[in-house]
Amino acid sequence: MKIAQVAPLSESVPPKYYGGTERVVHYLTEELVKEGHDVTLFASGDSCTTAKLVATVKKALRLNPLSEDTLAPHIVQIEDVLERQNQFDIIHFHIDYLHFPFSQNSPVAHLTTLHGKLNIPELQGVYNKFDQPVVSISNSQRRPLPQAHFVGTVYHGLPANLHKKGNGDGGYVAFLGRISPEKGIYKAIEWALAANVTLKIAAKVDKADQLYFKTEIEPLLNHPLIEYIGEINEIQKTEFLGRAEALLFPINWNEPFGMVIIEAMSCGTPIIAHNKGSVPEIIEEGKNGFIVTSTEEAVAVIRQLGKVDRNVVRKIFEQKFTAERMALDYVEIYKKLVKNKSINNHPTGAATF
Repeated sequence: MKIAQVAPLSESVPPKYYGGTERVVHYLTEELVKEGHDVTLFASGDSCTTAKLVATVKKALRLNPLSEDTLAPHIVQIEDVLERQNQFDIIHFHIDYLHFPFSQNSPVAHLTTLHGKLNIPELQGVYNKFDQPVVSISNSQRRPLPQAHFVGTVYHGLPANLHKKGNGDGGYVAFLGRISPEKGIYKAIEWALAANVTLKIAAKVDKADQLYFKTEIEPLLNHPLIEYIGEINEIQKTEFLGRAEALLFPINWNEPFGMVIIEAMSCGTPIIAHNKGSVPEIIEEGKNGFIVTSTEEAVAVIRQLGKVDRNVVRKIFEQKFTAERMALDYVEIYKKLVKNKSINNHPTGAATF
């Protein structure tokens, strides 16, 4: 198939630092190329890809100090896509609803993966007005927008060889991601101290969360059981997660997916999490992790981690959360949308796909 992938311009593909959406677009794009599809990636010029690259801007907007208006380049990018739309069987957008007014009447099949939270009040008007095919990254993500035209749920995936299974011999539990109230770092510290186990924290602090970090979290880092490492890269994650006895994921918001969960799984590391967002869709109780509702439950689970078979954790990852599986799921949706578009464009004849 001839496929266009349209990525946000804020980060490169893959991102140089933090950027969940752009990482997923990268894994999907590379896997589609590997599977023999003709893929064109619309992204910033500092992106690295085996697909054909169409760059609206030379450098990712967040890293460009000269960038003042981040909306304007995306409008240009949408026009770049539409000028070439007849070159593709399908166009896959990852830029939220921004293109809806432009793609509404496109003759080419298209879809949009929704990567963020959908419980924003203003979104109701958008999805009441526009009937565009969209994909959720978990079933729980859909709940705030039942009127949206969902054509499937596709869980994120990682390359199977990105990380390798570790043996959990580090003598610590891990927290990985971002320090913010919704990520539940306070609870992770509480669980570790209550269980009398070392917690290693590998996380970034965004500017918006600096005050929270300084006032609520930094004072807790002086305890001998708490070790704050800071932000780590993809290569460092393999050892960090692979040597951890478990990943603590005590989120207190309905996270649409949570890439760190499958990163841990790819290292054979079980997860201890709150029952929020996509967690119950990913965690199989006692097999690749545990869902807890209190500190007491978390402590009890931490003390039983030796019973978890890390080979099973890795196997579940390989079965359900690889980039290959993600790409295959999307291709099935692509085919259906292309067929439907062909029928609609030729109402008196059969589909041409």
